[in-house]
Amino acid sequence: MNYINRRQTVKYVFSAIAGTALMNSLLRNASFAHTAGSPFPFKGNGEPAIFDIINSGVGGNNTVDMLKRMEKDCLIHKPKLTILMVGTNDMNSVKHVPLPEYEQNLKEMVNRIKATKSKVLLMTILPCYEPDLLTRHSEAFYEPEGVSGRRKQINDVVRKIAAEYKTYLLDLEHRFAAIGKIGTDKDSLIQNLANTNKRDGIHPTANGYRFIGLTVYDFITDHKLPASGIVCFGDSITKGDGSIDKDSYPGFLSKLLKIK
Repeated sequence: MNYINRRQTVKYVFSAIAGTALMNSLLRNASFAHTAGSPFPFKGNGEPAIFDIINSGVGGNNTVDMLKRMEKDCLIHKPKLTILMVGTNDMNSVKHVPLPEYEQNLKEMVNRIKATKSKVLLMTILPCYEPDLLTRHSEAFYEPEGVSGRRKQINDVVRKIAAEYKTYLLDLEHRFAAIGKIGTDKDSLIQNLANTNKRDGIHPTANGYRFIGLTVYDFITDHKLPASGIVCFGDSITKGDGSIDKDSYPGFLSKLLKIK
């Protein structure tokens, strides 16, 4: 059964024969892709149904926000693999979280995820194009370390926690900085005037999300990590367009895993 037919079947079963043995049988043997904030199917025994990937990204989230929602958007699904990227909002002025609190929050998230026996893949946050970022945030806010220094502090904490808690680590910052062409060119992997008609400087383009999806796919394959039961937990950079089949890294990852 292909993905589209599987979703149509599940929708029909829910509406027509909810609570019957046939629904329970279908849910035990089906797999899903899913997005945060929408109802999630459960087996008849109350356990989460088997799923491929959940896009659990929410725009504007910092570590405080994610701690508040991690039970309903991550842990309840009992993931085999949790991909965690957070810190972009923590380092900026609107949702700022001081570095010691950020570190403590990230540790708590990793602890709670590991307690469910899920494997954890931490990812460093992406570089930005500072002139565009500073159209929305005061340069003085980042003093004395500056934007790049603030980002380095965040990513140093991510690397430290990955080592301390023996999680997997994917350095997206390095990959984007090396080949993402961060700047004003149209082929930059970060949104700018030339490629999206807006001075963004933080969020990936569609090709940027495609690049993240491919990079995560290669990491999963190389490290023999679970290829289903994956929760992608994060902020707007995880959310993308909010889908699991279009312009989001969970969406591109889902497509790659389906043809593995």
